Amino acid sequence: MSVNSDLFENLMNLTATNSPKFTLHLNDKDYLLVDVSIENSSVPVNEPTTRGGVYFSEKYAYKMKGAINDLSVVPLLTKKMLGPNTEFGELKISTSIELDGTSTPLEILTNLTNSVQTPDSIELSMIIIKLESV
Repeated sequence: MSVNSDLFENLMNLTATNSPKFTLHLNDKDYLLVDVSIENSSVPVNEPTTRGGVYFSEKYAYKMKGAINDLSVVPLLTKKMLGPNTEFGELKISTSIELDGTSTPLEILTNLTNSVQTPDSIELSMIIIKLESV
């Protein structure tokens, strides 16, 4: 996992107080991600391990949740989540935060771990695997 902890802390704090705009980029389309929350939380493993022979998991993970109000994204997400597939497809999310008075664009790469669909939106649960300023 490639995450700058200072950058992550800034993003997490800003998201908690004043959510910036997040955009999911998938198959040459952009989807607005709303109600975003980001946290560093424990994973139910006792030590770093390879889970299911497919991906590596640490004891703690940077997790991200958000919802998309455009249900046309649902068929595209099926190909990105472990379960129907033998490997994760990464989801690319972009945002911009203010650091030292300057707008800094960020790129977040995630693995989709769960999704819950409602009649008018789909909530995504993801693990952040990479965070960088671009």
